Amino acid sequence: MSARTTPTERDPLLVRRTTGHGEDDVETNGKISAHSKTKVGPLDIDKRTRWGILAGIWTATFLSVKTLVPTMIPAISSEFNKSNQASWLGTSYLLATCTFTPLYGRLCNVLGRKRANHTAVIFCGLGVLMCGLSKNLETLIVARFLAGIGGGGLMTTSSIIVSDMYTLRSRGLTQGVQSVFGGLGLGLGGPLGGLITDWLGWRWAFIVQMPLFLLSYVLTSMNLNYVTEGKGKSAKEMIKRIDYGGSFTLMMAVGSCLLFLSAKYNEGLPWDDAFVIGSSVVAVIFAVLFIIIELFVAPEPVLAPALLKQPIPMLVGCSNFLVATCNFSIMYFLPMWFQTVCLTSASIAGLHLLPNSLSMSIGSLFAGWVMHATGRYKFINLIFGIFPFIGAVSIYMLKIDSNFWMQWFSIIPLGFGNAVVLQTMLNDQMAVGTGFGQLFRGVGQVGGVAISSAVFQSILETELKKGITGPDAEALVKKIRQNSRLVPNLPPDLRAIAQESYKAGLKSVFFFACCMTLLAYLVRLPIPDKHLDSGPGNHKHHGQNQEQEQEEREAHSQAPSESATAVETDTGRSTPTMRGHSLKDNEGEQDDDMFEDDDTTDDERLRKTQGERTRRLSTYDDGNGLDPQEHYRKPTA
Repeated sequence: MSARTTPTERDPLLVRRTTGHGEDDVETNGKISAHSKTKVGPLDIDKRTRWGILAGIWTATFLSVKTLVPTMIPAISSEFNKSNQASWLGTSYLLATCTFTPLYGRLCNVLGRKRANHTAVIFCGLGVLMCGLSKNLETLIVARFLAGIGGGGLMTTSSIIVSDMYTLRSRGLTQGVQSVFGGLGLGLGGPLGGLITDWLGWRWAFIVQMPLFLLSYVLTSMNLNYVTEGKGKSAKEMIKRIDYGGSFTLMMAVGSCLLFLSAKYNEGLPWDDAFVIGSSVVAVIFAVLFIIIELFVAPEPVLAPALLKQPIPMLVGCSNFLVATCNFSIMYFLPMWFQTVCLTSASIAGLHLLPNSLSMSIGSLFAGWVMHATGRYKFINLIFGIFPFIGAVSIYMLKIDSNFWMQWFSIIPLGFGNAVVLQTMLNDQMAVGTGFGQLFRGVGQVGGVAISSAVFQSILETELKKGITGPDAEALVKKIRQNSRLVPNLPPDLRAIAQESYKAGLKSVFFFACCMTLLAYLVRLPIPDKHLDSGPGNHKHHGQNQEQEQEEREAHSQAPSESATAVETDTGRSTPTMRGHSLKDNEGEQDDDMFEDDDTTDDERLRKTQGERTRRLSTYDDGNGLDPQEHYRKPTA
């Protein structure tokens, strides 16, 4: 047992070599393990801990972006005889994702990265379990909404955690690997969902996911223990500053819009129907209330008004919206093409999404490697950003008798190009900035499924009514719309009419996707290039490599400084930290700097942060955000 020594003015403030019990803290290759009792920043954890964190969040990422449901929609909706309402299986999940995603940026600062991530895992896991146990379509839709509350948080917290642990330049490659897991979820979800549905039934496709949720929870529990710096008041007061009004009005506005689209196009109600008029009016009212709350009421709005006034953030947000709209329009309706037009099984229809998964994974890694090697991203965005349009046009040109290569590989340019685009639309590492970008993407996902479903159902009904006549025509049209699995079993003449009707409806969806992806490319053209040699916290280090940045952080930790402040922890305890370990705060007016370089020198930043209060992750603190029970050694004169 090592003896405790009296600290001198040359001893580091952060690294306490012995604990209160006289035990040495764990240190590996100069990196302090997150399993030790010493509180360390995200840049100083050892490699084993870092990979444990990544494994946990990437497992959750795989689960949150999976595309199981699109290939299961015919089986689910046919069981309940409600195929025309099947779009709610997607829109309910995406509505929750869109609404709650921005909140997780704030929760990461209030609850801590670990607790915010665990909250998302629990909500998503419970929702998925309820899906597998649902006895009717209404319960299943509610369960999908619950899963979506966590699904959006899994993506946001994963992005924030990766941003904590890597510099902006290195982050591109790391997020490329993360996108591989996302691509696997997108691509493997379809084949796995179809295979399990054909083999065991659609309920088991949900239930078998539960062990992976448990694995993600355990891995992050064991490893995600680093600390991050922030500015603000106690956690109790910070929770009060969450934009509940903005989130609620956003959910009501988007939800009412979905009800309007469903009533008008899925149910076929006339324009003068009370429900159609009422839902549209409610959507407009809540949209106006959302804007008012964000501009004038919310202390920390989910949609930062400062970013809305800047052209670059708005262009990036619009690109995210349009790309997501295109992606989900195709992801949700391409399997239906193969099941209702080409008359394949659910498992084969799902397998057609596998090339998209592989191309997205390769595209993400490629974009990350190029950005890591060159420090630039604009040129690859310009070159490969047109690929999604080529892919969408190829899908639009599909025919019943298309050759093998067209049927299986027309989706590859779409997946590869969109992976490059999303990888090179880098947001700043700030938690709120990540939520800002995810909000636009979430609205695009909801819009993609809802608008595509409305277009599809409208064209499908029109074409069926044209082809089917007679005394029982209306009942037969309704039956075919509600149960798409009837198509292969219809008499030959009716089957041909149904196939052509589904073909016309799906073609209109693919044409809509073509327009969205072309518009997304045009929107990205004015976005300027930016060098990626920026460290966490948006501190500008021109020409510095990672080794130089590490040496600078070590130099800061070896000298006493009056800039030591308290930091956030996932255990609710505080410890001093140095400015070299801090993330840039993401409060109020600093949102303006999200897409700008920070030219502030260390000395200027030091003077600026004197006396700042610290955001806490628990209520075990006094008014200044410090634990009153813990005493800190002051720097000696």
